[in-house]
Amino acid sequence: MSYYTISIGGRDEVTVERSRFIASTAHVTTEDDARAFLQSIKKEFHDARHNCSAWVLGDSDSENDLRPRSSDDGEPGGTAGMPILNMLRAKHLTNSIIVVTRYFGGIKLGTGGLTRAYGNAAGLGIAASKIARVDTCARLAARLSYPMLAPIQNYLRQKEIRVADIGYAEDVIIEILIDKAKLETIKNDIVNLTAGNVQFEDKGLEKVMSEE
Repeated sequence: MSYYTISIGGRDEVTVERSRFIASTAHVTTEDDARAFLQSIKKEFHDARHNCSAWVLGDSDSENDLRPRSSDDGEPGGTAGMPILNMLRAKHLTNSIIVVTRYFGGIKLGTGGLTRAYGNAAGLGIAASKIARVDTCARLAARLSYPMLAPIQNYLRQKEIRVADIGYAEDVIIEILIDKAKLETIKNDIVNLTAGNVQFEDKGLEKVMSEE
C-alpha cells in the first residue's frame, strides 16, 4: 500500500483582479496538526479577509479510508474550500493541508472566478512543496557470515532494496525494507545465495517516505 503526501510545505501566490491569493501547505497527520497549522496561518495573516483551507488525512491510497475537510471561511459556499480540496484529490495527496489566504482587492470575482482563483492558488502551493511517496514496508533482519555480506549487498543493489541498518558482531546482521508482497521471494533468494546459512527475524511493518 502506498500513497503520496506533502513532505515539506511550500508557499506561492497569485493575484487576480487585485486580490492576492497566498497558498501555504504543510504535512499533517492529525486534525490537531491541521488546526494548529491553520491557526498559525491565520495569526500570520491576521489582517486578511479570508483564510480558506482544506486537508486530507489517512494512511491509505483508498478514497474510502481518507478523512477530508474543507472550509470557505466566509467566501460563498463551495467557492474556496472545495476547489482547494479538489486539488489535493487531483494530486492524490493525503496527510496534507493547504490554506489559501485572500487579501480582497476591491473587485468581486463571482463564484466562477473565486473557484478558479482558489483552485489555481492551491495548485501553485502544491508545486512549491516537496512531494513524497509513502510505502508500507516489511522490515527484515538477516543474520549471516561475513563472507556472504558482499554478495548479499550486491544482490540488494541489483533489486534496489533499501538497507536500513547493518550491525557488525560475531556475525553480520543486515536489516532491509521490502515491499511486503515480495517478502517471501526475497527471503528465498537470500537463502539460495547463502546456501541456507542465514537466520531471519521479521521486525514488523513501517512507513518509508521517498521524495518524488
